[in-house]
Amino acid sequence: MRSKKEQDRRRVRTARRIQVFIVYTAIAIGLAWFFESQATTTMIFVRHAEQTDHEADDPSLSEAGQRRVAELTRQLVDADVVAGIDAIYSTPLKRSMETAQPLADRLGLPIHSYDAGDTEAVLETILKAHKGKIVLVVAHSNTLPELIANLGASKKVPPIAPNEFDNIYIISIPWFGKTKTIRLRYGEPYIADVAG
Repeated sequence: MRSKKEQDRRRVRTARRIQVFIVYTAIAIGLAWFFESQATTTMIFVRHAEQTDHEADDPSLSEAGQRRVAELTRQLVDADVVAGIDAIYSTPLKRSMETAQPLADRLGLPIHSYDAGDTEAVLETILKAHKGKIVLVVAHSNTLPELIANLGASKKVPPIAPNEFDNIYIISIPWFGKTKTIRLRYGEPYIADVAG
């Protein structure tokens, strides 16, 4: 039979082991939460698709634009194999909303409208509300380069021609390190007008 002293030592050792286990578990959970909260935010920028009339105030998409939107939706519906697109932002103009709507419908997401004239405000909102997420932003040829530059990404985004609609810019914003810019193409390719 064990002595009372030996039993007391065993209880103390067991209590210490439990305390150490609890402390290590708390540290592991805290670190996991910290790194998850500091995860990379990915922003995907596209220009609205082709519109019907360049002279109209708020034109809809043309047939070519609708085909491009179908391809964009096909490309982005499964963009991330784990979770997919988490949020969609668009200017309130018809051509932009019509570019975003099919993907929003497929993913069951609302479209957040933003003011194209205030690129800093929309970026601040996205980075605050969707940290560590994947966000699609539908913009315009004159605002895309500014949006990307304001993220600290490439300041060398070339001007976008009036009939150039096939760019997808993917910006990765890590919690630590350098912001990266990737440009891809989708749908009917843009052919530069070289007539001089």
